[in-house]
Amino acid sequence: MRAFKIGGVFAMLGVVCAAMGCATGESYSAPGFNFASIDRVAIVEVESALRNRAAENQIGDFFAMELLRRGYTPIERQQVQAILQEQEFQAGDLTSDAEAARAGRILNVPAVLIVNMPSWGDRIDMTAKLVDVEDASILWMGSGSGGTRRPLRTAIGAAVGAGAGAAAAGGDTSGRAAGAAIGGAAGGTAGHVLSPSEAQAAQNVVRKVMGSLPQRR
Repeated sequence: MRAFKIGGVFAMLGVVCAAMGCATGESYSAPGFNFASIDRVAIVEVESALRNRAAENQIGDFFAMELLRRGYTPIERQQVQAILQEQEFQAGDLTSDAEAARAGRILNVPAVLIVNMPSWGDRIDMTAKLVDVEDASILWMGSGSGGTRRPLRTAIGAAVGAGAGAAAAGGDTSGRAAGAAIGGAAGGTAGHVLSPSEAQAAQNVVRKVMGSLPQRR
């Protein structure tokens, strides 16, 4: 029993580590490019597995904060979306470097930022690239990943569900398994919209993604 309990503690510590997340990232810049020539940047696309506009805009705001930190002036997201909608840009079009560059020319900015977040579960994965609007060349590109609160919420939901299932079944293991499945599902779906802790985790990853974007001087 002692060994089981210790193993359970280590398992929970692993869940907590994944939940709190140690974000990592790397990025690369075009050699010899003068980043001081970029005064304004439009974040034209935040594509994510969330399919949630409010959450994607929040993540876009985190990128805007990092741009400001490095001396760039980001264009307000609602203004960008309004102009592109008026020009009948489709969201999928903006994942193409050439189309994103064309959008940047319409927005009258020298560079655009494209963000992609293909997964959101026990970990967040993000990539971002800064594209020159003149020739659609990539000036900078970064990637990062980190943990979210979702696995912790799912694990807790499973544990609570298992207890409830066992109690309902008078200790029967089938009831415990069913309760764990129900509780885990409930715990997982609860994190679809960014909670404060998930937002913090996402912001940590964004900082890692943008870690080596050159300062504008």
